[in-house]
Amino acid sequence: MRIDIITDTFAPDINGVAMTLGRLSAGLIASGHRVTVICSGDQSTSSTSIAAIPLPGYKEVRIGMPGPFKLRKRWLKKRPDVIYVATESPLGVSAVSVASGLGIPVTTGFHTNFHEYMEQYKLKALQPAAMSYLRHIHSRAHATMAPSQEVVDMLQREGIKHAHLLGRGVDTQLFSPTRRDASLRASWGAVDTTPVFLSVGRVAAEKNIPLVMRAFEQAHQAQPQARFVVVGDGPLRESWQKAQPWVHFAGMQRGEDLARHYASADVLLFPSETETFGNVVLEGMASGLVVAAYDYAATAQHIRHEENGIKVAKGDEKAWLEQVLACCDLTTLIPVREAARRSAEPLSWDHIVERFEAILAASARTREPMLDGQGKRLKPEKFSCRTVFVSDIHLGTPECKADEVVSFLKHLRCETLILNGDIIDGWALRRGTRWQNRHSRVIRTILKKMEKENTEVIYLRGNHDDILERFLPLSFGSIRIVKDYIHLSPNGKKYLVIHGDGFDSVATNHRWLAMLGAFGYDSLLAMNRVYNKWRSIMGKEYYSVSKAIKGKVKSAVSFVDKYELQLQKLAHQRECQGIICGHIHTPADKQVEDIHYLNSGDWVESLSAIIEHHDGRMELVTYQEFMHRIADEMQETLKD
Repeated sequence: MRIDIITDTFAPDINGVAMTLGRLSAGLIASGHRVTVICSGDQSTSSTSIAAIPLPGYKEVRIGMPGPFKLRKRWLKKRPDVIYVATESPLGVSAVSVASGLGIPVTTGFHTNFHEYMEQYKLKALQPAAMSYLRHIHSRAHATMAPSQEVVDMLQREGIKHAHLLGRGVDTQLFSPTRRDASLRASWGAVDTTPVFLSVGRVAAEKNIPLVMRAFEQAHQAQPQARFVVVGDGPLRESWQKAQPWVHFAGMQRGEDLARHYASADVLLFPSETETFGNVVLEGMASGLVVAAYDYAATAQHIRHEENGIKVAKGDEKAWLEQVLACCDLTTLIPVREAARRSAEPLSWDHIVERFEAILAASARTREPMLDGQGKRLKPEKFSCRTVFVSDIHLGTPECKADEVVSFLKHLRCETLILNGDIIDGWALRRGTRWQNRHSRVIRTILKKMEKENTEVIYLRGNHDDILERFLPLSFGSIRIVKDYIHLSPNGKKYLVIHGDGFDSVATNHRWLAMLGAFGYDSLLAMNRVYNKWRSIMGKEYYSVSKAIKGKVKSAVSFVDKYELQLQKLAHQRECQGIICGHIHTPADKQVEDIHYLNSGDWVESLSAIIEHHDGRMELVTYQEFMHRIADEMQETLKD
């Protein structure tokens, strides 16, 4: 199978999710599957990276930003058999949405109880909203995998009936009592008879660190020679390190160093109440430690109280602390530690990978791959049309949706491409904005269509690229640069194609004021960009503030009405039955008296264009609608 894994965390990150995904993906690859890991941030071990931001106040945790266009482009070109979304960030949400739109089976993993974290960060009132958010994501999957029966039951109570148990394994070769290191213990001030209490995990509120420190303090009072070690990092490390200077904070540890820290301790304290599983429980048992934890998740599955570990009822702090204090006598712990190791030895990752593979395969069978007569995977057919009209791309500005323009153009084939002004924003470039690689990709895509598809390109100058005025008219190869253009449709209709800035009195007669207005508009778009980053983090769709303002300001609405009437008069003068323009970033397809008025909108806010079908029918389309149409056609081809 071709399998794509979407995640916010992967190796070299140190956490349970990254470790689990590393084991699962390696197991799938060893079984002959083609696995691609698409991870947020710049991860050297992942095949593809998506933009991410650090969680405020918690830089170790990344939040993957939505990547619908990048994911759609990838999956249209290399369609996976099944997708596994491991994290519920905006990246995960966009992956589920795109996969659903393309008809690709999607599975999800429930690795973290984010809704329960709310209480730890004094946001308990947001728990219902967080659970609703998680339910919305996982309900759209073919299967949701959870690491413990307790979590599976919770998900099913929440309406996720397709929740499946996918346990966890442990590497008993890496985590072993044989890695006990006397020199490491000596560096902590411990000899063979000294009890060493260990905590492994993020030093954060959701790990119940305050209770760990209370246990350390009480054990320190009862047994002054005892030693206390914390492995991990997090937002609370600095404050606790200052408050408890007699505790050794070892920071992040990886691989064999982590295994040595485990094996060199005696008791692992794990009082977290928010785990979906708790990989450290199995790692501690495999290392021959007495694990003291609450009776749920991994502890409930694998620990038998006072036989191979210590467990108490979840939330019973008093009982847990009493059990920790009893661990100060090392002689009583020897049989428990030996039993812990024996219990961990059969917990191989192999059967976990097999279970994961089986769930993915069952989901993949819900959709058959698109194959041709020779059994080769079909590529999506390009949408065929006669003419495409686009305007106001504004290459050279941060708000330009260049990636979407490239995706749109790559998925269609046309005889003529008409670029109706403001394609390159000379005003913004003169103000010092930076030309980016994605802007160059638009130019390369257009040139490639000219070369490989024999597309004729007609470029009309706009007001933001008015530097072209001095060269008009100009032709070279398959491209013509003109001021206006008469387009003749197959049904005999004549359309005047013009950018339209000549009918904006400010743009025409008061250029300095127009440039000032453009600067104000760019500022509003910058605010809009920040606002929509926040919306994406909250899992909400894009919302154009500037577009909403224009739609509600009466003077702006009045200007648009006058603009349309003026262009209608011009069409009459030029003996045309229709007019196609841009400039005002307001897409339209309407009759203004007897003139067919079309405005192609823009690629800053509306992401719209006009398509002329082979029969001469004109259609105003948005990028989102167009891509949904491509996906639907792929599914229809699949059914046929």
